[in-house]
Amino acid sequence: MSELFTTAGQRLMKELKRANAYEVPRISHVVVNVGVGKQRDNKAFIEAVVKDLATITGQKPHERVARKAVAGFNVRQGNLVGYRVTLRGQRAADFTERMIRVTLPRVRDFRGIPTSQFDGRGNISVGISEQLAFPEIQADKTDVIFGLQITFVTTARTNKDGQALMRALGFPLTNEQE
Repeated sequence: MSELFTTAGQRLMKELKRANAYEVPRISHVVVNVGVGKQRDNKAFIEAVVKDLATITGQKPHERVARKAVAGFNVRQGNLVGYRVTLRGQRAADFTERMIRVTLPRVRDFRGIPTSQFDGRGNISVGISEQLAFPEIQADKTDVIFGLQITFVTTARTNKDGQALMRALGFPLTNEQE
């Protein structure tokens, strides 16, 4: 793991008053989701999404299909609804570090991540409206713009522990409600 994670773990151990290093919360994996919406039949859009998502994460995305038909959204069972990538281990650590240090400062009108984004078990979901915030994507070479949802899954059991972990890693959390 990177230096960021080891120093954050040591600080958290003191801050949360944990006797054992295995009690300290950590990021177990990172899930990156992209929904294709009404563009599911547009082959050029789908290819661009797959290419850009693979470039951002360093891993081939997994196709997600609808499990149930939803007439209101004009979705049938088996239709493509999006792509997902799950990052674990060193890839998750590298992605998290890149996210904190490079990508979030590049997001337009970014004012921090509200603490209301935590799910009650210490996991946090962050939405990025344009994939162009990632430095790997060159705006002049991409044809489409799409948003991503990034979920950082932690071993924390409470939001308090999850927030302490994210603050120790350097996430810009804000207390304002969204």
